[in-house]
Amino acid sequence: MGASSSSDHGPTQSPEQQEEESLAASTGSLPYLRTSFSKLSSPDSTTIPLSSLQEALSISISNFKSESELLHVTEKFSELLSHLGSCITSLFFKTTNEGMTWVDFLRGFNRYSVTAPVSQSLNIHYQLFSEMCHEAGIDTKLEFDLGEDGTGKVTGSLGPTQLVMFLWMCWVLMYSARVPGQLKDEKGILVLPDVSHLCNSALVSSGLVGDDGDILKVDFSADDKEIQVQKLQSWVLSTAVGISHSLSQYMQQKIQSCAASEENARESASSSDSITENYDTNLLTRGRAWAVSLSLRGASRDQLMNASFIGMDNDDLLYRSSLHGKGLSRFWSNVEGYNGPILFLISASLSNSSDADNRIISNKWIIGVLTEQGFENRDTYFGSSAYLFAIDPFFRAFPPSGKEKNYVYCHLHPTVRVYQANPKPIGLAFGGSLGNERISLDEDFAKVVVRHHAVDKTYQPGPLFPSQGFLPSEAEIFEVEVWGLGGESAKRQQDVFKKRENIFTEQRRKVDLKTFGNWEDSPEKMMMDMVSDPNRVRREDR
Repeated sequence: MGASSSSDHGPTQSPEQQEEESLAASTGSLPYLRTSFSKLSSPDSTTIPLSSLQEALSISISNFKSESELLHVTEKFSELLSHLGSCITSLFFKTTNEGMTWVDFLRGFNRYSVTAPVSQSLNIHYQLFSEMCHEAGIDTKLEFDLGEDGTGKVTGSLGPTQLVMFLWMCWVLMYSARVPGQLKDEKGILVLPDVSHLCNSALVSSGLVGDDGDILKVDFSADDKEIQVQKLQSWVLSTAVGISHSLSQYMQQKIQSCAASEENARESASSSDSITENYDTNLLTRGRAWAVSLSLRGASRDQLMNASFIGMDNDDLLYRSSLHGKGLSRFWSNVEGYNGPILFLISASLSNSSDADNRIISNKWIIGVLTEQGFENRDTYFGSSAYLFAIDPFFRAFPPSGKEKNYVYCHLHPTVRVYQANPKPIGLAFGGSLGNERISLDEDFAKVVVRHHAVDKTYQPGPLFPSQGFLPSEAEIFEVEVWGLGGESAKRQQDVFKKRENIFTEQRRKVDLKTFGNWEDSPEKMMMDMVSDPNRVRREDR
């Protein structure tokens, strides 16, 4: 197709070319970079036309809608994303009138696709977003003093609308890098996740909004609040560090796609399933799954990240109170035997309040717990590690503090009732200590008590819902949802466990009368006769 890369020019390689090729080889990228350069370059030429690279780095999706009611932002975002390929090419790749040489292609890829420090990577993301806004006619207040590698200083601010589009840009980059083909819903539209809880978190972190009832009144259509980049940077580092790798993942995937054969590309697209619109039925929406994944590492992060693109598999739903019934016993019958990471979500509310116009403001909030292992029926705390999350209306992650290990408490009524002088409480709890749990659910899953972080040394401090005070807060539970994140193996092991338990239960119910023998010859009958008339003369049978 195109000309060969300069790999055939061994004797005439410049030191710069050798350095760039060595860097690409160290990451395993050099083979598919050579193939991509050959396919993108013009016939009988050693350069890539600018238009070819722009097309290769562009997004082929133009129709979007959002989980949230942000129609005006969605329309702006569609225009903004149409400039992605051209802005990446102009910012990160050096071109001449003849096109892009092999060395320039390597340099651009190595500088912005190889993993860089988080702060440096974020600066590059800000620069790309600012350039796309400029091309789309959207005003921004970002200013840059950066070197070629992204080091330097970024100043300025972002409004709520721009922050929504910035987060969506990072999500789309991750989406394109991880999802084979281009998944859309049944109408051919890509559904963007609701990121309002992430935006609220950034506003609270920057001090523009308090973590009280005011957070429920934020209007994302009005850019009356400007988040300084320095404060946004701190928030990303503490809450959503995962977005810093979105651009490098996107560029690697796009270049690899160029190297793949057309047959493989068609197979990848044809094997892609459509996205089902189940994001409004679960507590774990795609936006919430993405927020949780940004603060994690490992297999749980990957599964939640994929869930933010295509939705969670309903086979991974272990328990939902509205579906399986409320209560600790119903919960236990569905999660018993599952040995793998579990995401536990609670939707609750203290009470509704009214604003100045006497409009009812819902105080519903969602908190969550991610455990690294399954639940156990024990009268003490257990677990190797876990995370607490404030999920909605603002997002915040509370990793382990390392001071104590009171991660999870789960205790049911004992099957054999015996006298206990000091019985252990029945219920479910996370953090704190017995009697002073940070989160505790009663046996009926009707109420949840959330205490101030001062009683808890297991998880990091911070409020779990708006206007949380120092006193314990008892809230009414609307829904409890439990998702298994251990994959097919954990679910298969649970199925085996349940089948074995069902067999034992059936065996206990059956009584084999043959084992009792003849009643007339049994010791039990003799004892009964002696008790009824112990003075009766008995003749020994010979």
